[in-house]
Amino acid sequence: QVQLQESGPGLVKPSQTLSLTCTVSGGSITTNFYYWSWIRQPPEKGLEWMGAIAYSGSTYYSPSLKSRTSISRDTSKNQFTLQLSSVTPEDTAVYYCVRGDGSRWYDWSTYDYWGQGTQVTVSS
Repeated sequence: QVQLQESGPGLVKPSQTLSLTCTVSGGSITTNFYYWSWIRQPPEKGLEWMGAIAYSGSTYYSPSLKSRTSISRDTSKNQFTLQLSSVTPEDTAVYYCVRGDGSRWYDWSTYDYWGQGTQVTVSS
């Protein structure tokens, strides 16, 4: 059973960089052919795919967030991280780390394991 757990600060000030870590257990982030994504859900809005890192280490980003987003990994710890720079209150959301097959980023049925989600609020 694969488990994902998000961790990071729950409150970030505007203009700062949001950093979250996802710790994966029960499976390796280098296992063929899985893709490890960050997905968020702002209050009263739908899910938004932000980006992913593949089993190979390749990265993929949403065009709307690409300029502010960086996803990396630490294979020794079986973790992958999200950094979102220059945050504004519009970045307030529940952030999820998720495993998927990489076939369709915006088709939520292609994701099989989700973290419980972590609330991040951007406020001064």
